[in-house]
Amino acid sequence: MSAHLSYEESKKVVFKGLILLGVITLIEVFIALFGNGHVISGFHLPKIIMYPMMIGLSLYKAYFIVYEFMHMRYEVRGLALAVLLPMVLLIWAMIAFFNEGNAWFNYRDYVRTKNKTEVKTSIQPQGDKKPAETLEIQEIH
Repeated sequence: MSAHLSYEESKKVVFKGLILLGVITLIEVFIALFGNGHVISGFHLPKIIMYPMMIGLSLYKAYFIVYEFMHMRYEVRGLALAVLLPMVLLIWAMIAFFNEGNAWFNYRDYVRTKNKTEVKTSIQPQGDKKPAETLEIQEIH
């Protein structure tokens, strides 16, 4: 644990943190505007470049807020890990649930085609030579 800061030192740290967060937010806004063609008309950044940059800056801001403003910097290692490890598990769970939901979404058409079945009637008049009627059942729920 580090020593406590004086009031004046704490104010300086807070203002430096606010300035840093403000600058990073302005960079994020600029990347979004620039990447979508609002700064230079007709110029777009590829999404594969723009999205990771914005995600990285947002994660850094979240880390900085937890580290500095929520005083995780001043806590013992065990408490910091007790807070951060469940966060990692939460992120893993979100990725897993999105992946599972995407798989269900992709299989929806497959299931719909399997639900359409043809049923042949088994009762035919004996003297009649026409083929059995075919019934189509659609969208069984």
